[in-house]
Amino acid sequence: MQRWRSLDEVPADWGRCVLTIGVFDGVHRGHAQLISRAVAAAKERDVPAVLMTFDPHPMEVVRPGSHPAQLTTLTRRAELAEELGIDVFCVMPFTHEFMKLTPSEYVDDLLVERLHVSEVVVGDNFTFGKKAAGTVDTMRELGERFGFAVDGVTLLGEHAVTFSSTYIRACVDAGDMAAAAEALGRPHRVEGVVVHGDKRGRELGFPTANIAPPMHAGIPADGVYAGWFTVLDPGPALGTVVPGKRAMAAISVGTNPTFSGRARTVEAFVIDADADLYGEHVAVDFVEQVRGMRKFDSVDELVEEMGRDVAKAREILAEADAATERA
Repeated sequence: MQRWRSLDEVPADWGRCVLTIGVFDGVHRGHAQLISRAVAAAKERDVPAVLMTFDPHPMEVVRPGSHPAQLTTLTRRAELAEELGIDVFCVMPFTHEFMKLTPSEYVDDLLVERLHVSEVVVGDNFTFGKKAAGTVDTMRELGERFGFAVDGVTLLGEHAVTFSSTYIRACVDAGDMAAAAEALGRPHRVEGVVVHGDKRGRELGFPTANIAPPMHAGIPADGVYAGWFTVLDPGPALGTVVPGKRAMAAISVGTNPTFSGRARTVEAFVIDADADLYGEHVAVDFVEQVRGMRKFDSVDELVEEMGRDVAKAREILAEADAATERA
């Protein structure tokens, strides 16, 4: 898959393509349906399938300070798009100049002159151009003028809930990782670099990887979770942890109230592992909340509860593995 950081990277000999447009944060099941539709259309036309997304998030430019919690990094979005069959992942810089394009200029300058689209596949709630004045109907009218087809897709949903990034953020905020995973099609992931913490976990017999996620990352509600831990960068084994291979983990999110902590942290205790993970780029995939965060009356009480947390996390993850095998 090709990755473009702007339309300046479109090859000089670029032909026609099928394009799908959106932020695609999460690349959830609704997005997957949309992307698969674009990929199928591209195969029918024998042209590349292009996904256009934006950086930074449009809301941060339209209303600074309103950036929503991020469900996936751009790199992760590209990986998931590639798995779904996209040929080109194009990241458009969302600037004030870009924001001011009228719907007609947006289509003429970007889609027709630069990308030579033969078909555009978008969600039926898609808007574009200055003040979001363009709709799917607007795109169809412009498509008739410029000679390209438009497919407005109703996004997938279940149980009267449409799968959307907003809905998934609400699930993550509430710590409902099962509902988030159902909408995403996989567990919610938080990435980051392992940094030095206060090393209190090691003193208590539960050494943790203190993960520094990127700005705006969608962090679940405070609590303890069962999840998977993976070192993302390739390389040799780190003790008993093998890069690229997931391991069971009990993950703590919160401020460590027993020790009067104030900074919110994400710490993963990798079960049955012994490794120096400082500086590694890692991911934690949240499967299920074990319990909420609470303050304990003594360190001994906390240690006992941590032991139960790890046992429960192991049980949850073993069952999750077994369910995957049955499926």
